[in-house]
Amino acid sequence: MSGFAWHGGRLAEARAVYGGKEWIDLSTGISPFPWPGADHLAVDWRHLPDPRDLAAMEAAAAACFGVDPDHLCTLPGSEAGLRLVGRMLDMPARWLVPSYRTHAEIFAQGAPLPDGEEPPREAVVLLLANPNNPDGRILPPARLLQWLAGLEEGGGWLIVDEAYADAVPSCSLAGEVGDGRRLILLRSFGKFFGLAGVRLGFLLGPREVVARARRMLGEWPVSAAAIAFGGAAYRDRRWIDATVTALGERAAQLDGVLARHGLAARGECPLFRLVEAEDGWTLFDRLARRSILTRPFEEDRRWLRIGLPADAAALARLDRALADG
Repeated sequence: MSGFAWHGGRLAEARAVYGGKEWIDLSTGISPFPWPGADHLAVDWRHLPDPRDLAAMEAAAAACFGVDPDHLCTLPGSEAGLRLVGRMLDMPARWLVPSYRTHAEIFAQGAPLPDGEEPPREAVVLLLANPNNPDGRILPPARLLQWLAGLEEGGGWLIVDEAYADAVPSCSLAGEVGDGRRLILLRSFGKFFGLAGVRLGFLLGPREVVARARRMLGEWPVSAAAIAFGGAAYRDRRWIDATVTALGERAAQLDGVLARHGLAARGECPLFRLVEAEDGWTLFDRLARRSILTRPFEEDRRWLRIGLPADAAALARLDRALADG
């Protein structure tokens, strides 16, 4: 290794440690196909965001997700929504692992729930991501609904972080959200639309929960730019459908390259793949020396997450780097 310490998305640090030019950043789960309409939007920075524009953006997002706008609240990013939910639901929690570090931070009481273990039928919050990060695991909606029924019977809640669900719409539970359901979903704008800097997300849940979240966030939860981007992007149905297809095709191409070099790809989220190597950090280092940044993990040094290359040239560079042992 060259003394690189991973802190998350540190392309500038990788350049400083490894040198090199024309880096390919495959360290994130952000789509390599950014929504093109962002270059043509004009944002009025002189005034506060217009509540009518916020409502119109929420209606567009709700229609895209398949939920009534009354069951949706705008957030400054899905992580902020998770922390908000942690404040609203004062009860013990279980979180499915592996998962985000945030999932273990937002509830004062709780414990991880290993994969394969059934959730308790009691007054607890079960928190999971679907699709999951970093392994890309997707749990079928039917299984999640069985878990939800058990949790509701015991007075618990199911919270699903659907930050990557736009890339796999069939896995979403948005159609199940409603009053009387103890179900809360979190959605993210930036990952699928390739615009991580637009801090925008949504909470989907019963109207009582949505109303409480709105009161906690205040009248202007996000910027005018986020409202403009979200309102236009969620109406761009043709681009959304084409991008879902393109992501699946590009993920299949990545799987082929990885398999050619003896790396079995884990996960069904098309925005990234998790591979296991004898030493994931050694593979990280080998790719970084060829100006390709990936995501290693201290908690399991065999793992390496590889994001989706943006084009055929980037995929070919990855192919060559993996071949050059």
